Amino acid sequence: MISVKITGVDKLKRELDEAQRGLESLHGTITTVQLNPDDPASVRRAVQQMESAVDAKVSSYVGNPLVAKVAEMTKQNLRQRILARAKTPA
Repeated sequence: MISVKITGVDKLKRELDEAQRGLESLHGTITTVQLNPDDPASVRRAVQQMESAVDAKVSSYVGNPLVAKVAEMTKQNLRQRILARAKTPA
């Protein structure tokens, strides 16, 4: 008879549970930014504020690669939405 021991399942479950909580933290309103679409500095500040808000939402899950990836994708998406409203490049 061959005996096989599988390890790491508990760690994976913890990481997935953590990822679920981290992803849930990105649901709903993350922040509200105001910007002057004619002022590149205002647009840059709005992007920085949004990125800081996303980072703050997931700060408890920094070591989780899935949460980090989704947070980065969220920032990219929101950055594009902000830039689309700008009349001049930031």
